Amino acid sequence: MSYRELATRPVLAWSAVTVAGRLPVAMAPLALVFLVRERPGGYTLGAVLAAAYVLGEILAAPVLGMRMNAERARPQLAAGLAVGAAGFAGLGLAPGAHPAVLAALALLAGAGPAAVPGGLRALLTSLVPERAVTQAMSMESVLTFAIWAAAPALTTGLALGVDPAVPLLSQGVLMGLSVAGLWALPAGWAGAAREEGAAMRRALLRAWPVYVLGAAGLTLLALAELILPALLEQRGIGIGWAGPLLAGFSIGSAVGGFVYGLRGSWPGPLAVQSLVLVLAVAAGVALVAVLPWTAAIAVALVAAGLLQAPASLTRNLALRQVLPPSAIAAGYSVMYAAVGAGYAASGTLAGALLKVAAPSTAILWGVALTVLLAVVGAAGERRLTRRTPDVPEVQTEVAPGRKVRR
Repeated sequence: MSYRELATRPVLAWSAVTVAGRLPVAMAPLALVFLVRERPGGYTLGAVLAAAYVLGEILAAPVLGMRMNAERARPQLAAGLAVGAAGFAGLGLAPGAHPAVLAALALLAGAGPAAVPGGLRALLTSLVPERAVTQAMSMESVLTFAIWAAAPALTTGLALGVDPAVPLLSQGVLMGLSVAGLWALPAGWAGAAREEGAAMRRALLRAWPVYVLGAAGLTLLALAELILPALLEQRGIGIGWAGPLLAGFSIGSAVGGFVYGLRGSWPGPLAVQSLVLVLAVAAGVALVAVLPWTAAIAVALVAAGLLQAPASLTRNLALRQVLPPSAIAAGYSVMYAAVGAGYAASGTLAGALLKVAAPSTAILWGVALTVLLAVVGAAGERRLTRRTPDVPEVQTEVAPGRKVRR
């Protein structure tokens, strides 16, 4: 199936809702840094606020994802987006509030819509035939990274050109618009016989290596977003370059996601693909820490971005191999929490290191954390895939990332 066959009215409506709902999320970390960077210790505080935001996602995503009603998901999705919009608006309206208040609002903004990405992904795959799932998820990856490409430049322009609070206010408005857009989509998707309680938890916990390897990938995004402004200042480069450089990373990711979806399968198991891709992205981010020139940093970020989207995509496709159909939507939410945990761990480590070390050193320590997570996840997934033939839901293999499920 080609990408052109995805151009249906339901998929286009889904895309519009996703843009309105995901752009605020993509803007959040950098917007929080700009919101407080003029305060004493502003960069460290910004990293802490971003970590609080992601902590809200981590805590809420598994809980809300497991409780989502597949056939009637719309009310939960709308409520989550509305809470997120309120949190962003509060941050924009009270930029001078006590750090504890800002952290609480950031936590709320992250927690409210935490299950929305997983729910929307499950809804997307229900809008296309099974044979088109890989292309649909590649399209989602392209769209997501296109959003991430626009977000840094938009955030930087609004924060530096208008006011640091304006990006947060804009995020609240956009997320509010996404609530209205939900009524252009189906109320939910057909749900398989649902596993409850301990059975659901066992199914989700069994896939822990997939989550760990996914978390490894997003630690790199945290390093790029949260430390790049400080690194540019260390190099004597204008901070205004942060937006365009991060946009280059995301544009590269969008291209990488598109290319990955052009083929139905790629050489090697998904676990091996993901490990190689994550380590290659880590090498690119490490180069950013040591290269002194703006152009060289840009090249390294774009090259890393080309591989970032396929690395994330292989993780989501792997979940379809190791989870039963009834647990896939919840699995997406747990994955969202796991990668958020990787983001928060890297951001917290970076914020602490910025107090005692140069930004370049903080990035290298974050890369070391990424490599550790990647190795642990890959080792666990190797054992997991050895047991995969014993699981009825994943016995029928069409190609890496494609399953025939009935």
